[in-house]
Amino acid sequence: MKKFYSNKLAIVLFALPALVVFSLMVFYPIVQVFIKSFYDWNGLGSGTFIGFDNYIKLFDDTVFKISNKNALIFALVITVFQITLATIFALVVSNKRTKGRDFLRVSYFIPVVLSVTVVCQLWLAILNSDSGLLNSLFKALGIDYQQNWLSDRNVAIYVIAFVNAWQWMGYQFALMLAGIKSIPIDYYEAAKIDGATTMQAHRKVTIPLLKETYKICLTISLTGGVKAFTEMFIMTKGGPGNATYTLTYLMYKAAFREFRYGYGMASASILVLQCLAIILIINWLFRDKEKKVRRDTRWNTK
Repeated sequence: MKKFYSNKLAIVLFALPALVVFSLMVFYPIVQVFIKSFYDWNGLGSGTFIGFDNYIKLFDDTVFKISNKNALIFALVITVFQITLATIFALVVSNKRTKGRDFLRVSYFIPVVLSVTVVCQLWLAILNSDSGLLNSLFKALGIDYQQNWLSDRNVAIYVIAFVNAWQWMGYQFALMLAGIKSIPIDYYEAAKIDGATTMQAHRKVTIPLLKETYKICLTISLTGGVKAFTEMFIMTKGGPGNATYTLTYLMYKAAFREFRYGYGMASASILVLQCLAIILIINWLFRDKEKKVRRDTRWNTK
């Protein structure tokens, strides 16, 4: 085995197919997006090189600012909602004293396997201002509160973010549960011997040792929030007005509805850079701190 790993040619040959596929399917399209963002291009022909004009127009566009604000709101809402609930539910389900663990595990994950279209249509019916379940429930309870959930420009982005968070929380829950299952039981037994309560064991053992899991979950939720599109497209079409635009929706509208592909590619380039920045920041925040983790995992029962 050592002889094989020392053979650099063999390593290159085995890695080459994956590198070729990655380059053709991921790297090359991204490079083309950046190149085309410098052109006035309608999707056909070669286009006209215009330098940074698309970026100048983009940064002067009010919708671009709204899109970035919405992306930030969307990302924060789904991150807090998903990771908080996923952690709580995973801790509950991982406890052997919890009754109906199998039922809860399946129930939390059901929304993930549903089509995004189905989920959006379900919530459109629930949120309907005239006959929706939510407003009807308020009315049945005698609560004088009727809300146009998707027609209010100050509320719509939060509602759509909640729909996304509700559907994909189960995915984060599955990652959290897998992370908890990978923690050796010896740590908990040692904590129990030292007199730690269940909450102290989770605070001093479980949470610190889920560092890599949290890193993955944060990356998925934050980048997913920044590039959100499907829920806006199905539920509001970016409305009311432009209240629920994101960079992805701005790119879609510019490229595929207005045939301003160069402008759309400029928006896509900014989106790629934002996702890359998020990943770099998360990697920096979760950089290797083995000594700190060891120190934090020492429980203090005083």
